[in-house]
Amino acid sequence: MTTPDLGNLPGIPREDEGPVFRAPWEAQAFAMAVVLHERGHFTWKEWAERLAGEIAGAKARGETDDGRRYYEYWLAALERLVTEKGLVLADELATRKAEWDRAARETPHGKPLELRRGN
Repeated sequence: MTTPDLGNLPGIPREDEGPVFRAPWEAQAFAMAVVLHERGHFTWKEWAERLAGEIAGAKARGETDDGRRYYEYWLAALERLVTEKGLVLADELATRKAEWDRAARETPHGKPLELRRGN
């Protein structure tokens, strides 16, 4: 298994030491993509194509990006790829996203999120 060449990914926010993350979820999304690639679920070329497609789609919609939305595109590409590959069903993904959204809205600022399924 080859290690992905992260320098070739379109627009990745980085410093000399490597990728830069503004929030923990960005690092987690990054790590999930890398681990799924390392486990052979998709090629790095497939990943880069989905990410480039998300970025191109955003530009086509007229979205401007100064780099702050990069990991939103990253996460959208990851969600698309894992559903295309059958690693998660689209309805399961939608349900889980709704559960996390609800938890985030119901949790006071500064408190840890608690995921309660089916509420």
